[in-house]
Amino acid sequence: MSPIKFSTTETEQLVTKIQGYFSNELDQDLGQFDAEFLLDFFSKEVGAYFYNRGLFDAQTVIAAKLENVAEMVHEGISEIEKPVS
Repeated sequence: MSPIKFSTTETEQLVTKIQGYFSNELDQDLGQFDAEFLLDFFSKEVGAYFYNRGLFDAQTVIAAKLENVAEMVHEGISEIEKPVS
């Protein structure tokens, strides 16, 4: 898997969220560099877990939609199917 890369804007937003979390939940100030380092760590070490979960969830949704389509096609065929003897 290729490394997870965020745009500059995404990185800024994520760093702000990390800093906010540390400030609000842990009552600690976290500098920009430390927050970016932590973001890089999580991207490398746990990012694949989130990515794989997203793929699994997408696959589940797509499979359900395809099942619905298959049912609709089957129902449609029975409505237009010509009788045979």
